[in-house]
Amino acid sequence: MKLAHKLMVAPGSRVRLDKIAPDSTPGFADKEKAQAALERNITRMAELHYLLYAEGKRSLLVVFQAMDAAGKDGVIRHVMTGLNPQGCQVTSFKAPNSVELAHDFLWRVHRNVPSAGKMGIFNRSHYEDVLIVRVHNLVPKPVWSRRYDHINDFEKLLSAGGTRVLKFYLHISKEEQLQRLRKRLEDPARQWKVDPADFDERKRWDGYMEAYEEAMRKCSTRDCPWFIIPANHKWYRNAAVSQILVETMEEMKMKLPKPKFDISKIKIPE
Repeated sequence: MKLAHKLMVAPGSRVRLDKIAPDSTPGFADKEKAQAALERNITRMAELHYLLYAEGKRSLLVVFQAMDAAGKDGVIRHVMTGLNPQGCQVTSFKAPNSVELAHDFLWRVHRNVPSAGKMGIFNRSHYEDVLIVRVHNLVPKPVWSRRYDHINDFEKLLSAGGTRVLKFYLHISKEEQLQRLRKRLEDPARQWKVDPADFDERKRWDGYMEAYEEAMRKCSTRDCPWFIIPANHKWYRNAAVSQILVETMEEMKMKLPKPKFDISKIKIPE
């Protein structure tokens, strides 16, 4: 069975994050095998990314969501390292600015969706509008509760237009998060990442878990699935994400386009 099938949230299924061990490693027996797989996948992803870029007909959108310190930056840095920057764009979504707030909540997202032939990577995404907005009561429930349907329609539109959408939730335990936050405080090289709000958000952990569970239950579809990646072990997190990306890109069966000109008639001047 492909790893994607093991870690995918089945459409409409009830998600219970407390029943999924964040330190589990399905699909990889140990760290050594996972790291070997990661190296192979990075090489294969570069080949597949070249086909995506050359074919120029479809695009791939990769979404990362997680609690603070779960490793969104880390997985992007380690897994996407072999991709050609010409065909890849990373977008980080922070609190919306005044211009973004003057539009519908999907406006800033849609304008960053990758064009044909490219891969787009979202560090946080449109799902913030059913996560932090819900947990902090930033808008009334009747408003954010309608957004699940808006999101599904939006992603269906992207899929119909040739954009493959993969959504990864990096699943760490509350204890593991605390250890990582402490390391940031202790390590001068990481202190720039410290944000007091990260510690305050821990008080709302249960609320976030409920919000994530509902988002994945309502918005994991056949064409735009959610994957829950156990992420307490960084080596597993990286290998699992890379494996699912390779499996998905191979399923796309991309091909090099034929030359636009008759190659046999082109002569290079002496």
